[in-house]
Amino acid sequence: NGYFVFRPDIVYEINDPGMSAVNNVVPAVEEVLKTGMIDKDKMGIMGHSWGAYQTSFIITQTDMFKAAIAGAPLTNLISMSNSIYWNTGIPDARIFETSQGRFDGPWYERMEEHMRNSPMYQAANIKTPLLVAFGDKDGAVDWHQGIEMYSTMRRMQKPHIMLVYADENHGLPKKENQIDYQKRQKDFFDHYLLGKPAEKWISEGVSMQEKVKQKAKETPAPRAF
Repeated sequence: NGYFVFRPDIVYEINDPGMSAVNNVVPAVEEVLKTGMIDKDKMGIMGHSWGAYQTSFIITQTDMFKAAIAGAPLTNLISMSNSIYWNTGIPDARIFETSQGRFDGPWYERMEEHMRNSPMYQAANIKTPLLVAFGDKDGAVDWHQGIEMYSTMRRMQKPHIMLVYADENHGLPKKENQIDYQKRQKDFFDHYLLGKPAEKWISEGVSMQEKVKQKAKETPAPRAF
């Protein structure tokens, strides 16, 4: 489809997972731009889960990307620290103190650091159109992380769309949802990066009520025998 895909490595500093992503990804992309092969005005960024967190945070620190897609992102590191990893029943605090978060203390001892690295607390800086997707049964990143970001960005009148897939967990195992999400990813990038006309779901949105009605129309009526 004419896109160049780049996946830079990230070296982390303790207590700064978001800023670490910025400090590695932005210079790496700038190096790629030096080749002259990439249009600097048509760059997007995307990721899933922790990669979606990094995507959501990076656009709070730079305007170099013209569109962003984040699948199941962590958006508020404080509220996320106090939630549960429902797939296993273990507190999410472990993610931040012993795993990907790389904080050397709990949020109440590292509040400034947690807020500094949370996309939601830096959302006022976002100018990049953001597409977020969640399953409403996500057992890894509670989908209310998406709602927090959605409520915040919509209140700020930022360009933001949130897709919600019913009965899906942290990924999308249902084939019809895989197809739907990939199509919407392409629609979103094609519009914001390639300048193609916006599909109706981008320009007007689709409410939950409309989605339910559409699904009812697509479901075959029961046959009588």
